Amino acid sequence: MPTQTLEVRSAHDVLVTVHRWDPAGPPRGIVQLTHGMGEHLLRYEALAANLTDAGFVVVGQDHRGHGATAQDGRWGELGPGGWDELVRDIGRVTELVRADHPDLPLVLLGHSMGSFAAQQYVLDHSGELAGLVLSGTTTLDLLEPALDLDGPTDLSAFNAPFAPARTDYDWLSRDEAQVDAYVADPRCGFGLSAPDNKQMFVSARQVADPERLRGVRPDLPVYVVVGDADPLNGQLALVHALVQRLQETGLQDVTLKAYEGARHEVFNETNRDEVVTDLLAWLDRVVPAR
Repeated sequence: MPTQTLEVRSAHDVLVTVHRWDPAGPPRGIVQLTHGMGEHLLRYEALAANLTDAGFVVVGQDHRGHGATAQDGRWGELGPGGWDELVRDIGRVTELVRADHPDLPLVLLGHSMGSFAAQQYVLDHSGELAGLVLSGTTTLDLLEPALDLDGPTDLSAFNAPFAPARTDYDWLSRDEAQVDAYVADPRCGFGLSAPDNKQMFVSARQVADPERLRGVRPDLPVYVVVGDADPLNGQLALVHALVQRLQETGLQDVTLKAYEGARHEVFNETNRDEVVTDLLAWLDRVVPAR
C-alpha cells in the first residue's frame, strides 16, 4: 500500500487524490507517475515497489474522472477545466512532493493517456525535470484522423487486431491474469466523455507544433518504451514518428525501447521483469545513485 494518500486542490475546487510511496532509506530522486485512461494509480503498485527499492520516492495522482478522484462514480468525466486542468494537475502534484524534497531530481513517467498529458506538460516545464518516460504512447495528431472526436472513447475498439479474443481488453497484455484483474476492477475499462475526449485531441495538436517543441530543453533525456504489438502505435509507425519529431526539434537524448510481441501495458506484460530492469538501467544513467 502507498506510504501516504493525500489530496491536492485543483482548479474549480476539484480534490485530486495523490498516492505516494517512499523508499526505506534516503531517496536519490523522485519518479512521478501519471496513469492511463480508464484505470487508476494503484494499478502501478508493483512498479512503485521496484522504484522505491531502487531508492526513489514515487508519487502520482488518480486523474480527474478516475479512481478515488472521480466524483460520484462519474467515470471519464474530467469536470470543469477538463483535459487542460488534468495536465496542470501534474504540476500541482510536483509542487506537493517538492515541498518535502525541493532538491531531488524528478523524472516524469506517463503511460498511455498519461503520456499524452506528459507530452503536453513538458512543453512548458522541461527545465523542472531530470527525465521523461513515455510508455504505451503514440502521436495523437496522427491518430486523430482515424477516430470519431464527437463521441466518447471506446477502449475496447483497440481489441480488433486480437479478434477472436478472450476478453474486450486482450490488447492490454499477453498476461491473462493482468487482463482479468483489469476486467474485474470496477475502476477500469471506461473511456473519456465525448467533450473531454475531443479536448484531449485538440490540445494535443500543440505537441505537433515545431515552435512549441523547440521550447523543450534539448538535453532533456527521454525514454520511450512500448510493445510492438500495441495497436495504439500502429505497428510502431506512430511511435517512430514521435521519436523522429522529438529528435528533429532538437532533443539530443531520446531512447526508444520496443519489445517484440508486447502489447499496450508493458509494465504488466509477461516480460515485465525485463521491462523494469531496462527502465532502472536508464534511470541509473539519468539519476545516478548517490
